[in-house]
Amino acid sequence: MLYKTKKIIKVLILVLSLAIIILIAKFFWLDKKSEIQKQINNFSDCAAAGYPIMESYPRQCKIPFGQNFIEDIGNELDKNNLIRVIEPRPNNVVKSPLVILGAARGSWFFEASFPVKLIDNNGAVLTTGIATAIGDWMTADFVNFKAELNFSVSATTSAELVLQKDNPKDNPSALKEYDDELRLPLTLVPTAKETMKIKLNFFNEELGASTDFNCTDTAVIEREIEKTSAPARAAIEELLKGPILLEIDLGFSTTIPADVKLQKITIENNIAKVDFDETLERGVGGSCRVAAIRSQITQTLKQFSNVKEVIISINGRTEDILQP
Repeated sequence: MLYKTKKIIKVLILVLSLAIIILIAKFFWLDKKSEIQKQINNFSDCAAAGYPIMESYPRQCKIPFGQNFIEDIGNELDKNNLIRVIEPRPNNVVKSPLVILGAARGSWFFEASFPVKLIDNNGAVLTTGIATAIGDWMTADFVNFKAELNFSVSATTSAELVLQKDNPKDNPSALKEYDDELRLPLTLVPTAKETMKIKLNFFNEELGASTDFNCTDTAVIEREIEKTSAPARAAIEELLKGPILLEIDLGFSTTIPADVKLQKITIENNIAKVDFDETLERGVGGSCRVAAIRSQITQTLKQFSNVKEVIISINGRTEDILQP
């Protein structure tokens, strides 16, 4: 009898242990499910987490516990019989300028065109443009079109490309019920700006370019700036800013007064004519200081192959300026 009782107790303990293990497992399972559901709210989150993606269209991503997330492709499938976009595709990452290629039924156009725009997640319009038909648009068939949008964003931005059926409001037959649009989600990224290098002429005693010995003996600093079609103007504008803090720490200085304004610069027949406001000569005294100012401006401009001579003026005057 005692033996049977002990055996029953062992069985009960085993059953109870298994029950506890199952409860603990279920608790962790539910906790894990809750944690995943909190972290993953859409297709992008699911894909970024590395869960399986079904190559359907639109694509679907499946997380544990059976939940599926469908990729947002806008209303492309609904409008497929009216307008189709070949480039860009939904959810593409794009830079400016954005070239849009596709085909639309002739009825989508008005006078061979229709409007397009980019809007952000708040509905604010980032840019607008016009798509134009490539070929005869007076048909019920699909007609190829092309558009180009220029935009500027400072950071990665979620947006929608909107292609609107042209239904002019000044057209008496333009009823609101005939309005239509195709919307495609995109990700906009900043366009890397092209740069160029310029040389600026300052003074630096530590490099042996001291005004104590030679008032025109300048030292060159190279700076990288945004590429421009007017490099001479850009170089002078950078020169007028003076040395930056790092350059000052390295011993560079300028003899040009602060807050000087560049008013005009022209280059013709290898002669650069550069005009400043009166601040250039305000408080300037001594032949060495005057020579140093002229040298900084002249040498900075002569880095360009099309400049052989420099004429400096103040408010249009070339005589009696920068006097010792």
